[in-house]
Amino acid sequence: METKQLPKLTELILNFGQQYLSEFKSKLGHYPVIEADEEWPSPCELTPFDEQLVTWQPIKIEDNLSFDNVEEALSITLHPSIKTYFTTQYSESIPANCQEGNLQLLFAWSKKDFERLQQNMIGHILMKKKLKQNITLFFALTDKDDIILTVDNESGEVWVENVGAKPHKKVADSLVSFIASLSPDIYLEE
Repeated sequence: METKQLPKLTELILNFGQQYLSEFKSKLGHYPVIEADEEWPSPCELTPFDEQLVTWQPIKIEDNLSFDNVEEALSITLHPSIKTYFTTQYSESIPANCQEGNLQLLFAWSKKDFERLQQNMIGHILMKKKLKQNITLFFALTDKDDIILTVDNESGEVWVENVGAKPHKKVADSLVSFIASLSPDIYLEE
């Protein structure tokens, strides 16, 4: 991916989060809600919704987050699009629709959650190396338990893959084109 596409990716992610928020509020009359968890606070949290739930919204990341430690630990360079994707906004997973079906875009909920995401990414990369497969980087889950959406670390293409298997279906040439093709799906939360 050319670096000139990265600002466009940032803009697409932030706009998608706001589109989701706007449609959610329009259709359900309030911000999205999540179970309150004192051990996993987030700058996304807004106000209590009831005794167990809190409202939330996606927000632009102002922290200085990077994947430098992952790249150093594994002696690899991660594709710039995946680094931009995960350092653009804090958010709960956002349900979306694409031509292939329903999915959940993954994001870090907080700086602490970003650290957990990095650990999961390291585990995924090590599994790919052990299986002698090309490195892919996950960013979304599907409604099928073992099928994920990934970015090919070399090309930046978006692929569908079964966990632990080689990618089997290319769905976009880049994260920019893939995110641009999505629409929010508030009904996955109901």
